[in-house]
Amino acid sequence: MNIEQLQQRIRLGEDSTLELKKLVLRDDGKTIEPHSDGLSDELAALANAKGGMLILGVDDKTREISGIALAQLDRVEAWLTAICNDRIKPPLDVTTHHIELPDAQGMPQPVIVVEVPHSLWVHQSANGYFRRVGHAKRELTPDALARLFQQRSQARIIRFEEQIVPGVEITDIDSLLIRPLLRPDDGTPEQQLRRLHLLAEENGRLLPTVAGVLLCTLEPQRWLRNAEIIAAAYTGLNNDADDQIDAKVIGGPLDRQIWDALHFVRRNMRTPARKPLGRIDYPQYSIRAVFEAIVNAVAHRDYSIYGGRIRLFMFADRIELYSPGALPNTMQVDTMTAMSLPRNDVLCSLFATYYPVQEMGLSRNTLMDRRGMGVKITLDESESISGKRPVYENLDDMELKLTIFAASPPPEKGAA
Repeated sequence: MNIEQLQQRIRLGEDSTLELKKLVLRDDGKTIEPHSDGLSDELAALANAKGGMLILGVDDKTREISGIALAQLDRVEAWLTAICNDRIKPPLDVTTHHIELPDAQGMPQPVIVVEVPHSLWVHQSANGYFRRVGHAKRELTPDALARLFQQRSQARIIRFEEQIVPGVEITDIDSLLIRPLLRPDDGTPEQQLRRLHLLAEENGRLLPTVAGVLLCTLEPQRWLRNAEIIAAAYTGLNNDADDQIDAKVIGGPLDRQIWDALHFVRRNMRTPARKPLGRIDYPQYSIRAVFEAIVNAVAHRDYSIYGGRIRLFMFADRIELYSPGALPNTMQVDTMTAMSLPRNDVLCSLFATYYPVQEMGLSRNTLMDRRGMGVKITLDESESISGKRPVYENLDDMELKLTIFAASPPPEKGAA
C-alpha cells in the first residue's frame, strides 16, 4: 500500500481491518496512551478475525496525523514488541514499518504501521478473548470462542465431528443406516463404528459422536437442531413471501438430505423445450453442478455453529446456497479450485467410500471424490449452461454463499 492509499484509508476512518491510535508519551518516554492492555486486546482482536493494520501516531477520533517523536521510535517499537510477546498468548507475530505522513500543516510526521496477520491460532490478550467486528473489538462469547478454536484447532487436536453428543445413546443408532458401513468378518459393529469415528468411548461406554448422529440416526435434529437444510423457491428475483411457490425443511441423515435437496431443485427448476426436429430440453441448471454444490455444503459446513443452517433459495434467475462457517484451514475463495482441505474429515472420508450415488449421470460412484474436484465441476458445468460463472462469497467469516446463475430460456420459434 503506497502513501496515497494509506492516507485515503485514514481519511475514511477505522473499519474491520484498520485501527488508528494516537500515541501520548511522558517526558521519560513511557507510554501514557494507549494502555498496553487495551492495545493487546486490539491487536489480538484483529488476529482472531481477518487480520488488518494498526497505525500508531494517528488520532482515531479526528483522524489527524499526530505522529511519534523521531527520537522515540525505537523505544515505541520495543514497547510494541513486548506487548505482542508478553501480553498476548500465544505471542503474536506482526510486521512493522516506520514511515512519514504529512500532518494538517503538511509537515511530515513519523508513524508506525503495524501489519497484523490473519492468524492460525486463537490469541488471548490481557483482558480475555476478542475478535474484530466492524470498527470495534468484541469479547468472544463462550460458544463463539469454541467455534473459533474448532476452526483454528492446533494440529487438528480439536475435531468437532468426533466429539460425543450429550444425551445420545448407542441404542439411538439405526441398524439399517449402519448396514452399508459394516464389512463382514471385520469385527463387531461397535468395533467397526468406533474405527470409523462414529462411536467414541466415555467412562467405559461407547457413545455416538457428532458424525455418528449425523449419519446413523433417523432424526439427527433431535440432538443437533441446526443439522438441516432450509429450502425455498420463489417466482421472482427476491426473497418475498408473496412470491414463494415451494418450501421445505429438509432433515434426516445427511445422505438423505443431499438427495432431498437435489430433488427440491429438480422439482422447482424450469426446463423449457423446443421441437424443431425432435424435442430438445434447455434446463436452467446443470443437475451435476447442483449435486456437487449440495454435497460440498453438507460435507464441509460448520456443524458447531449453534442455529446455523444450510439455506437453499431458488429464484427466477439464480440459486443461492448458504453454508454455515468460514472456509476451513485458512483457505481462501480464490484457492478453492486448487485445494482440498476438508473441515469434516470423517464425513468426507465416509462419503467418498461408503455412500453410493443414486442417480445416473452424476459423474461418480460415491457422494464425494477424493480428488476434490467438486468445486471445479460446479463452476465449469454451470458456466457451460448459463454462460455465467458461479460466484463464491465468504460472508464475514461466518457463512459461505454460492450463487449459481440460471440459463436463459431458448429463443421463441421464429425470433430473430
